[in-house]
Amino acid sequence: MKKLLATVLALALVLTAGSAFAAQKVGVAMPTQSLQRWNQDGANMKAQLEAAGYEVDLQYANNDVATQVSQIENMILGGAEVLVVASIDGGALDTVLQTAKDNGIPVIAYDRLLTGTKNVDYYTTFDNYGVGVIQGQYIVDRFDLENAEGPFTIEFTGGSPDDNNAGLFFSGAYDTLKPYIDAGKLVVTSGQVDFETVATPAWKSETAQARMDNILSAYYPDALTGGTTLDICLCSNDSTALGVTNSLVSFGFTAENIPVITGQDCDIPNTKNMISGLQAMSVFKDTRTLADQTMKMVADILAGNTPETNATYDNGVMEVPSYNCTPVFADASNYKELLIDSGYYTEADLAE
Repeated sequence: MKKLLATVLALALVLTAGSAFAAQKVGVAMPTQSLQRWNQDGANMKAQLEAAGYEVDLQYANNDVATQVSQIENMILGGAEVLVVASIDGGALDTVLQTAKDNGIPVIAYDRLLTGTKNVDYYTTFDNYGVGVIQGQYIVDRFDLENAEGPFTIEFTGGSPDDNNAGLFFSGAYDTLKPYIDAGKLVVTSGQVDFETVATPAWKSETAQARMDNILSAYYPDALTGGTTLDICLCSNDSTALGVTNSLVSFGFTAENIPVITGQDCDIPNTKNMISGLQAMSVFKDTRTLADQTMKMVADILAGNTPETNATYDNGVMEVPSYNCTPVFADASNYKELLIDSGYYTEADLAE
């Protein structure tokens, strides 16, 4: 009898120990695998969280809001103790986030602010307004707008209207360049300068390409034969920049005479374009840095500590405690140091 009791007690101790040391579960909801950056974000997040000892449920929603809602619901049912959400539409998740809140599950908005909801606890991102400022300031410096008379022609291509960051990128760039537009040093021949008009739904390259095709045919039909030239294409990210570049190349531009094109994310095709002279610059947001900061925030939350923050963002309902990581300028002169020497890419990744 004593031997049986000892066995039962020993088994209870094993079960208790197993329960005590079971990996805590983190749900990671990503918007899509159709853009390179989200694949890298998801992979970096999963790797860092698992290296820290957490169980990770990583899901991609194929840019479909209903799918993302269902995935988050399943994460909640599956025992996630923290949710990290990179939303498709930042204003469309309040109901499922309320379910998380009702179940005591903290929510971290990842790179895209969750808007119109009180059911978000923290936000990790880059300085997204600052991304646009970097792009705009590059144009100011590249064309010496403080001293040059101009005029130089410019067209804007923004990001997806359902992504809160897209408006920040555009505002940062436009606010930087507006004084030179007002002074007549920069001319937007199409007249398209409001975000709603220049936005690119779902950040799709083909949509940006089609819009630039229309702009070229309507406003710059003889740009290559002595007519109105196009000097600058301010693109908010690399997927839109790729579409714009494809349009310009199809129109007949080459690396020798293509307009100055900005971008963001240092995607592989765009980095190759920078090397070959088809894209002027990009803004590098190291997803490893963002994943590391998010992982630290998860660890603090699960340990009952208050995560480090250095900013707040107004989501329309509340000021969300946030952490801003720092974006950096990238072009053909420094891509090796930023992208290859750091291990972000290999030489083979960028080989033609």
